[in-house]
Amino acid sequence: MEHLGPYRLLSRLGGDGGAVHRAAGPDGRDVAIRLLPPDAAPDIDRMRGVLSPYAVDVLDGEPAPPRPYVVSRFVPGRPLAEVVAEQGRLAGGDLRRLAFGLAKALDAVHGAGLVHGDLGPDSILMVDGAPVVVDFGLTAGAGVAGDVRAWAAAVTFAATGAPLPGRAPDALPADLRPLVAAAAAPDPGARPTAAELVEAVSRLELPAARPGRPAGEAPAAPPVRSPAPAPAAPEGADPEPDREGPERPARAGRRGPGVARGWARLLAALVMLIAVAAAVIAPVAGLLLTLGAVTLLRAAGADGGPARRFPAALGRTLVTVPYAAAAAVAVPLGLVAVSALGGRVDSLTAAAFGAGAGAAVLWTAPGVDTPRRQLVRTFLPVARRPRRAAAAVAVLSGLTLVAGVAALSLTPSFSPLYGLQNSVEGTMDRLQTAVNRF
Repeated sequence: MEHLGPYRLLSRLGGDGGAVHRAAGPDGRDVAIRLLPPDAAPDIDRMRGVLSPYAVDVLDGEPAPPRPYVVSRFVPGRPLAEVVAEQGRLAGGDLRRLAFGLAKALDAVHGAGLVHGDLGPDSILMVDGAPVVVDFGLTAGAGVAGDVRAWAAAVTFAATGAPLPGRAPDALPADLRPLVAAAAAPDPGARPTAAELVEAVSRLELPAARPGRPAGEAPAAPPVRSPAPAPAAPEGADPEPDREGPERPARAGRRGPGVARGWARLLAALVMLIAVAAAVIAPVAGLLLTLGAVTLLRAAGADGGPARRFPAALGRTLVTVPYAAAAAVAVPLGLVAVSALGGRVDSLTAAAFGAGAGAAVLWTAPGVDTPRRQLVRTFLPVARRPRRAAAAVAVLSGLTLVAGVAALSLTPSFSPLYGLQNSVEGTMDRLQTAVNRF
């Protein structure tokens, strides 16, 4: 065969009976196609509804005989069985990340009304240390409880290189051992759900994932089973890892984590520039808005309930206020000193630039990174989708340009504290006069 429906077959990847082919879609997209037995009846709609960064993206398919097939995104991944055989058993953070990713994948599969039915070392592809589950929804297997036991077997295999014994092996980390034992319980009704596994594993200590391959570097080997998405290196490779749990690869079809985080940082930087410009245009209102924004972002990234998070976040913000105040005073004084070399600086403009410097310190002072990192996290869902990211950058860039022009051209307003405005203007005028006389 050269074509299967609208897809052009390129090469055979392997699988049972050579059932997996690499192909090109009608739009040139790199995909992989799994051919199924004539009596198979995959539920393509439900398979497409499995949305997880740890499960292959199903794009298309033909559920009817005589030639049913499933189309998924192609990924240059390697089966877990090969990784363990060639590189050795997984341990520590690598093993915990595998356990978390597999649980998340099964939770997404079960949430779509499907089961995997055949989860094992050959249906788990490893991409830069992150697992991607393939071949779900093709067999009923032992149902949801059977998938949970298969999770325990896969984690055990990754840790020991051997199948699941009658009890959780000592080679497993102590914190994973009771979870594996519960998932492998003889009574299917006593096993936890995939969602409960996700919750339990997410509480474990999961160090940041190791950096992935350099851009453009070829994978060590092609995949030998069905297709999977091609996530880039886990986000843990970023120098500013999130603190909210394990790092996760981006869902295929979206931007890779490194690219997505770069766009998220750009969006966050534009927001901060707008906030600084707002503080220059309206120093009082702008500084108050910045104080409120950084406090709320700190609270959003903190642990505990609202009654605990907000007071703690407010306290940390207040600690940075003296630094912001120092910058707000130093910048106008510096401008006054420069005016001694010739010319005259507008007093209100100098004070407004000081307010802008204070706002910048609240966002970016050394040691003040929580609001900035939380803002990046907020933009990550948008940044992972190219069209949304481009639209957001366009909108925020336009707003930044308008805000910058306004900050440089409009007369600053200290509304509603007009008395403060008069005092600041008078003080700055006297300082400039004294400096110029000196």
